[in-house]
Amino acid sequence: MSTVLNQTAPNVPLLINGEFVQSTTGDWIDVTNPATQDVIGRAPVTTDQEMARAIAAAQEAFKSWRNVPVQERMRCLLRYQALLKEHHDELAGILARETGKTFADAKGDVWRGIEVVEHGCSAPTLTQGEMTENVANGIDTHSIVHPIGVCAGITPFNFPAMIPLWMFPLAVVCGNTFVLKPSEQDPLTPTRLAELWHEAGFPAGTLQVVHGRKEQVDYLLEDPAIKAVSFVGSVPVATHVYRTATHNLKRVQCMGGAKNHMVVMPDANKDQVINHLVGASCGAAGQRCMAISVAVLVGEETRAWMDDLREAVAGIRPGPSDDADAAYGPLISPAAKERVEQLIGTAEGEGADLLLDGRGYTVDGYPDGNWVGPTLIDNVRSDMTVYREEIFGPALLVMHVDTLDEAIELVNSNPYGNGTSIFTRSGAAARKYQHETEVGQVGVNIPIPVPAPFFSFTGGKHSFFGDLHPYGKQAFRFYTETRTVISRWPESDLPSGPNMTISMR
Repeated sequence: MSTVLNQTAPNVPLLINGEFVQSTTGDWIDVTNPATQDVIGRAPVTTDQEMARAIAAAQEAFKSWRNVPVQERMRCLLRYQALLKEHHDELAGILARETGKTFADAKGDVWRGIEVVEHGCSAPTLTQGEMTENVANGIDTHSIVHPIGVCAGITPFNFPAMIPLWMFPLAVVCGNTFVLKPSEQDPLTPTRLAELWHEAGFPAGTLQVVHGRKEQVDYLLEDPAIKAVSFVGSVPVATHVYRTATHNLKRVQCMGGAKNHMVVMPDANKDQVINHLVGASCGAAGQRCMAISVAVLVGEETRAWMDDLREAVAGIRPGPSDDADAAYGPLISPAAKERVEQLIGTAEGEGADLLLDGRGYTVDGYPDGNWVGPTLIDNVRSDMTVYREEIFGPALLVMHVDTLDEAIELVNSNPYGNGTSIFTRSGAAARKYQHETEVGQVGVNIPIPVPAPFFSFTGGKHSFFGDLHPYGKQAFRFYTETRTVISRWPESDLPSGPNMTISMR
């Protein structure tokens, strides 16, 4: 059980140089339960002096941590992943309370982060260099992979366990130190992650945790001590982070928003398609950048599926985290609910058919929850507001085209490029789709094509700004630099006499 979050509505601490400390700020942000609006914590808006202390502590820790053998760093990470598994349900309970996710969904959030940490335990292999002997007469060349310094992570509200675990464990096992700025809307889960981090034996200063708003983000983007920045969030903020950080000569990876399409061919299995569309669009209340928010039905035959699709979407409902029958929870905030409902409201006025309207939804016993019911909008066009904007709510848009070529053109015309999928029994159609679509991640009969942790999350177009993607091998390249050494050792310099002091320690 957490030792720093054991109050009913605690002040969330900062983590600076291995100590959880209370901020001296006079500006606090309420952390609320989205199902009830109860205040369950208060996040500090970190002062400039505290930001400077955190970064300085990370700089100081880097001096020694970078020289710790990679096997020792890996062993700390092995202990950490064991602790995360041991506290899986506890972490999910904290996460469900502050995000509103169902308990099952919260457990999935934690577990997907654990899987990335597990892959990070392969650091001794993934940080190996290369060597070629005798590239010229008596000259050898080898490369060394080494850490880059203090890294920073700025994470969103929708995955407060998984996305921080994409970042700081991999950066630190590579020999860097890290400053994490989690979302101010759900900082309790990252704080518990940080507690377990130190329980695993990582030295003080390897991880700092600060809180706040845009000003604290900009502090990280502008401080010259920060060498690399990882970000996940909306496209406007991702654009700001990327431009500001690169202007300050930092290495940057920014994951932004999305508009993910699922193309349905007439030969697809109708029942599988409908089941996957319901879960992929409304799961997690649609608050995920890989949600399928657009179904593209190909051919006249698929129009006959709309009644069954409507019935399936209407058959699910939101509810609080402890409701085992709820398909998803509330939206994160009243502002998020208002935005989603406003977008839904534009559909009919612009000519779409609102088959299911989730606005004004209520849940018995939770009158103040940020509820939006399952929403289904048919005959959507690409010029409509509801299509152009990322809804980030439990809404599925349906578009109709005559051919696969039209579907591909529609997907490629969209500025986002996180993920897409096709459902078909035709290998030729699937191959054509995966080859011709301009999207970073493609699913074939898979609704949400999120790769396993030993691959990288490869969103593209306006869904990603940068060169190297999160987790997988690309993350290890992002958090390290390569140094090339060219050496020559003339035989005339060979020492004479026996050497009996060889040691691997």
